[in-house]
Amino acid sequence: MSLIKQLALVAVLCVAGIAAYRYGWPLVAPADGRQAASSSADGQAAERRRGENRATTVLVEAVELRALRTRIEAVGTARAYRSVTLHPAAAGEVAAVRFAPDQIVRRGSVLLELDSRREKLAVDLARVRAENARQLLSRYERSAGSGAYAESTVSDARSDLAEAEIALRQAEVALSERQVIAPFDGFVGLTEIDVGDRIGTGDAIATLDDRASLLVGFSVPELFLGRIGKGHPVEVATWAAREQPITGEIVALDSRIDPVSRSFTARARVANAGDAFRPGMSFAVTLDVHGSRYPLVPEISVRHGTEGAFVWVVREGAAERVPVRIVQRQEATVLVDAALEEGEPVVVEGIQRLRRGLSVTVATLRQSS
Repeated sequence: MSLIKQLALVAVLCVAGIAAYRYGWPLVAPADGRQAASSSADGQAAERRRGENRATTVLVEAVELRALRTRIEAVGTARAYRSVTLHPAAAGEVAAVRFAPDQIVRRGSVLLELDSRREKLAVDLARVRAENARQLLSRYERSAGSGAYAESTVSDARSDLAEAEIALRQAEVALSERQVIAPFDGFVGLTEIDVGDRIGTGDAIATLDDRASLLVGFSVPELFLGRIGKGHPVEVATWAAREQPITGEIVALDSRIDPVSRSFTARARVANAGDAFRPGMSFAVTLDVHGSRYPLVPEISVRHGTEGAFVWVVREGAAERVPVRIVQRQEATVLVDAALEEGEPVVVEGIQRLRRGLSVTVATLRQSS
């Protein structure tokens, strides 16, 4: 073979090799470009079918049924659990003041004394008369049956003794009214009374407050009448420490609706630990009123489409799209109106890969706290 033919054969082989490397072997030219595109589309469709047959792994949380919550916020005013304004039972001159402002006193403690010299003498006199009447009756009774005294005389002696004992008790009551006694344990307030003042029954001596616990009164809209009652929990906090609420409970409700404000008054009792609060203080009051029960789902599980909000649920191993209507948001969760049962698994992670009927594998089932 001549050198020219050898070079021509080498050139043909090179071109054939390049074509085989680029288009595959054997070298068959397609009729047109549409046939190649069809082969590529068929391959992609087959790949999608293989992907659809593989289950998608998702993370779910169980549906919980929870009541619709309405939060009421109000301004409340505190008063002591027990509170009185002290007045003397009788008029007279002040002989002693036995308390200091904001001093804690015990039940039965003498807080104030009036001049009682006349009353003490009256007690002594009544006691003597009662003792004489008692001795006379005793003498008559010892002689009973001897005929020395008529029966009517003995009867009159008994009446005299009874009257003398009543007079003694009256004198003792009058003497006790010369003192002002604490009716319960509490803190006594300021006084304008000094020793030597003459006071009457209408003069206020001081206030006495049992503030171991407080009663906080606040207004509630009439809409909630019948939905709260005694024992309903509330939280109260001072305006300076809203982040540190104190838990209490409602102990009383007013019997009337205010026709102007269209509200009624509720009264809650709260502990006053450490004597930190005072009667008359204002408080921020919050309480939750619960209504109908709805499915509770995580907020991240709710998606929005052209047809509205929805969630993905795993039913019989497949993904199912359930439409929902948002009722209320509660701390990273949502109350929804939807055809969901308690305990059903709602998808919270892996949502982007889901389609209706897609096989689903649950990775971890978590219960809502």
